[in-house]
Amino acid sequence: MKVLIIEDSAQIAEAVSLCIQLRWPEAIITAAVEGNQGLGLLTRESFDMVILDINLPDIDGFEVLKQIRASSDVPTIILTVRGREDDQAKGLELGADDYIVKPFRPKDLVARVNAVFRRTYAPQAGDVQTHTVLSGLSLNPGNAETGLEDRIVKLTYAEARLLHFMVEKFECTLASEPISSIVWSGIFNNPDHLKTSIKRLKDKLSQSLSRTISPDHPEEKPPSINPD
Repeated sequence: MKVLIIEDSAQIAEAVSLCIQLRWPEAIITAAVEGNQGLGLLTRESFDMVILDINLPDIDGFEVLKQIRASSDVPTIILTVRGREDDQAKGLELGADDYIVKPFRPKDLVARVNAVFRRTYAPQAGDVQTHTVLSGLSLNPGNAETGLEDRIVKLTYAEARLLHFMVEKFECTLASEPISSIVWSGIFNNPDHLKTSIKRLKDKLSQSLSRTISPDHPEEKPPSINPD
């Protein structure tokens, strides 16, 4: 699990990171102290979850959330001292998956993160835990890893579900809506974000395959993934 924390308080960011890593030891945590820094990271990397403060030093957290939702459906939890009812309503209307008011109890934070995570990435009926994509390449959606010969390609949970879905439906032509329904539980339907997600997935697999495929086996090609 990859988590982005956008929080200007180093102490709070460290506390949130500790809570997550105690529950999910394999979690990769990235922290940003400003809204624009966080938005920049989101354009360059894929994350499974964002934990967002509202009172940021450069731009308001609500504006950050607007920009996130303009291009991404990454699960986002607001964590802020602003506990007024209208602030909570605004955050949820702008697309936050949950709203937590500081100070928070570690067990409550973990429970809320887990609830959003399971709601978004819970396996669907008929999901297969291990699926061979091509010779030497296998996918395990349960831990978001793709095995390639003796290498492990780390994917986000959304990328793993997307790859599994595309392999299962490789002979079909589908619109973005049913893909969103399966991969992101139908919470969002953003064609531009889907194209970006497919491109990132293609880049990860292509880079790994280019390092792994031997010149003696030119017939083994990367899977064809068309972002259009």
